[in-house]
Amino acid sequence: MTVTTPWSARVRAYLAERRHAGFSLTIAGQQLAAFAHFADRRAHRGPLTLALATEWACASRGRRPLTAARRIEVLRGFARYCQRDEPATMIPPRRLFGAPHRRLPPHLYTEHEIERLIAAAGDLHPPGGLRGASCATIIGLMAATGLRISEATHLQRPDVDLKHGRLLIRQSKFGKSRWVPLHATTVDALRAYAVRRDAHRQAAARDAFFVFDYGRPASTRALQYAFQLVRRRLGCVRGGHRAHRLHDLRHTFICRRLEQWYAAGLDFDREVLALATYVGHAKVTDTYWYVTATPELMALAARRAEPGRSDTP
Repeated sequence: MTVTTPWSARVRAYLAERRHAGFSLTIAGQQLAAFAHFADRRAHRGPLTLALATEWACASRGRRPLTAARRIEVLRGFARYCQRDEPATMIPPRRLFGAPHRRLPPHLYTEHEIERLIAAAGDLHPPGGLRGASCATIIGLMAATGLRISEATHLQRPDVDLKHGRLLIRQSKFGKSRWVPLHATTVDALRAYAVRRDAHRQAAARDAFFVFDYGRPASTRALQYAFQLVRRRLGCVRGGHRAHRLHDLRHTFICRRLEQWYAAGLDFDREVLALATYVGHAKVTDTYWYVTATPELMALAARRAEPGRSDTP
């Protein structure tokens, strides 16, 4: 590597070395590719400078401090790699723009908002097509089970056991598989969708459970795009993100479950172990990450903490 080597080539060499060592660097790789494009467009030659790192970190569309902090974190590893051949390389200071892994409050959906999302998804173009039916059913399934987006879109026909009311989630995050029991109403909704899906000749021949028009299996990317079209109908956004997210359905499921347990007087510390298994977390601390202090939850916790109450854990 020399100071005249294009940044795109430097990034490719860095990613190749790290991936050979066993790191996937999927998101980091995308971000570094964007940095290389940014630096090459500016014809920056020579070692990485703090000025260049700062300029790129602050150049995101939303110009959010959290995005800048995460970009700096990604650049630090790449800068250490570059410094081996270019001692003048500047490694951006840690936390230059604050902590890169701050938890932004999610948007917790109300039941009415979920109903509106499902209805809006069902109206997606083309009218009467499978795209709308598939998106509406997936959104409903995620709201009812807290599945990850990819877990829902990757379901295959054998994974959906409507007879016994359960889903088999294969090799999900952390390489784990699990059974997910379903409520009877969720089973009914999936059964109704399956009948509608199989009425389409191209969809009936697919192994995927969720299928869009022309026999195209559902994908996370296509679902995310469709969600962007329907979420605008909700209006007000709560939480720290700029817009509602599909992933907020998972947050909502976990938080509402906690509210129900508190209202029923159950021991959350015991029940959360089962919840962690249900949603596919490797550690119970991962489940606690999703817990948000909602007004409803705080009111329930406060009542249970009152002196003299027998249901105080």
